[in-house]
Amino acid sequence: MIRFAVNLSVDEAAEKLLAAVAAYPMGLVAHANGQANCAKKGIAVPADQVLEIFRPDYAVKVWAADKTAGIDIPLRIHLYQAAGTSWVAYRPAANVFKPYANAELDAIAAELDAIFAQLLASLDTWRLPS
Repeated sequence: MIRFAVNLSVDEAAEKLLAAVAAYPMGLVAHANGQANCAKKGIAVPADQVLEIFRPDYAVKVWAADKTAGIDIPLRIHLYQAAGTSWVAYRPAANVFKPYANAELDAIAAELDAIFAQLLASLDTWRLPS
């Protein structure tokens, strides 16, 4: 898992990532805003959002490589606030697909990880941990 703090609010980070997804282009499959959903029920929680991101052509590639790997798509970026800090968490595709021990999935994962690195780079303070 890659996890890093950003000097943005969760909403600002989500806006930047959504713009990057649209510009790349990748596809926004879902955007769950846990804080907003809880607020509808009168529950106050710190900011928490999940972006599910993928693209149909990559889904077809994953299914062709190993149909059972479909359970692991779309890939997700978790944005949340903890202890007054905004955090971003992402499980790289290489990690997601590693249990399948499939060279074709490994190649797809490498492509996806390069794309997601560019998406995450849209956050000003982001640096890939070494």
